[in-house]
Amino acid sequence: MLTGLALIVAIGAQNAFVLRQGIRREHIGAVVAVCMAGDALLIVGGTAGIGALVARFPGVLEVLRWAGAAYLLWFGVRSFTAAAKPSALSEQAPRSKNSVVATTAALTFLNPHVYLDTVVLLGSVANQQGADLRWVFAGGAVAGSVLWFSALGYGARALAGVLHRPQTWRWIDAGIGVLMVFLAIRLVLH
Repeated sequence: MLTGLALIVAIGAQNAFVLRQGIRREHIGAVVAVCMAGDALLIVGGTAGIGALVARFPGVLEVLRWAGAAYLLWFGVRSFTAAAKPSALSEQAPRSKNSVVATTAALTFLNPHVYLDTVVLLGSVANQQGADLRWVFAGGAVAGSVLWFSALGYGARALAGVLHRPQTWRWIDAGIGVLMVFLAIRLVLH
């Protein structure tokens, strides 16, 4: 569980989006569920041996890298636009559940680092535990993901009342924009 948490807790595009949706109190259950299910699927896949397949076909990660960078840049520009015209939490137009779920899935599966962290790294470490314990290790990593995304999403929701001012949202949107552009540049350069 601690190994899984160590890889998941680092702030990234997915975590920033979960935080934002929690603060907005908008479809947070669906966001948390998609994140947990995505991690569980990738961790189980890595434990089942898909990591070797991903390592054998690095071109897949290359395509994901460029698609992810493009998506992060788009998301960053959108955040900067929102920061330029801040509104209070209650004034922001709600997004449809399908739109929020699609964004969550894109931020989860278009990030090549998620495949390296969950499928390759956690899958490799799980398989080093031996046949009897590899699924116990994978279960612990999945439990870490469930714990983290629940705490992040619902913890942010609990803080939403404090963060309702337009100026606060300006800073949140600007911060998310900077993070998304930084992550996109990092994907392109690495």
